[in-house]
Amino acid sequence: MTHHDRAALLRAALEAAERGWHVFPLRPGGKPPALHGEKSCTRTGVCAGGHVKWEQRATTEPDRIRAAWTRAPFNVGIATGPSRLLVVDLDTPEHKGSSDAPDGATTFRALCERAGHAVPDTYRTRTPSGGTHLYFTAPPGLKLGNTAGTVADSVDTRAWGGYVVAAGSTTPAGRYEALCASVAAPLPSWLQAILQPAPARPVGPLRLPAVDGSRAALAALEAECAVVATAPEGERNTTLNRCAFKVGRFVAWGDLPRHVAEGAFQGIGEAAGLTAAECRTTIRSALDSSIRKARPRDAA
Repeated sequence: MTHHDRAALLRAALEAAERGWHVFPLRPGGKPPALHGEKSCTRTGVCAGGHVKWEQRATTEPDRIRAAWTRAPFNVGIATGPSRLLVVDLDTPEHKGSSDAPDGATTFRALCERAGHAVPDTYRTRTPSGGTHLYFTAPPGLKLGNTAGTVADSVDTRAWGGYVVAAGSTTPAGRYEALCASVAAPLPSWLQAILQPAPARPVGPLRLPAVDGSRAALAALEAECAVVATAPEGERNTTLNRCAFKVGRFVAWGDLPRHVAEGAFQGIGEAAGLTAAECRTTIRSALDSSIRKARPRDAA
């Protein structure tokens, strides 16, 4: 790597810091942090009081940045949490390793349309794989974590506990490039509502509406909703998917209106602590799959 390339990376780090974004070095030509890990920490220097991770060591101080980037041609990492950023990562099918995977930009555009808004105009970068990073500023006091698929298929987010590779950094696959809009827009309220978990509400007895349908179908729906309500944290989305799939056969047979199943699972999923978007996506996918695969009643 030439002296010009090293100077360009230093300039990229300083420009990010000028925006108020906290940066730290990534391995030259790569994406992993260049700082030592906890296992190899000598507990000296900045770590004298205990290991300091990359998120805490990220900085906006020009002198510290110059001192770091004069040692090696480091790529530039932006610690999104300390920078008060929420970055939306739109993956491509190639990035997911499957041509059947959805395109993140397409699913995010559809999500924006359903929310009644255009795709936000904000600072964005193109990744070497062809994906896109959309940068948003998070409201003061809001501490969001990282997500994977919560917003939509092939749409991830980076906030506290996460980082992104800054424009100007390079990998063997290519360069991270700034595309448009010099300023990161505020996080849209409708997107914040999807990302901010609703507080768990006490789950009482399920009350199904009076509808036409077989007694067996309604009993199955109530039983599966009860399973979702008691699912442990970390397994709720998987449990919701499994339970909705089981009930889908009654919808396929005409024993239960689909909107009744969707409404019941939506309510119980949100009460268990899942976001509205997670519930809608999971329920729709599970019912579609179950209805498509349902065997005839007499063969079940």
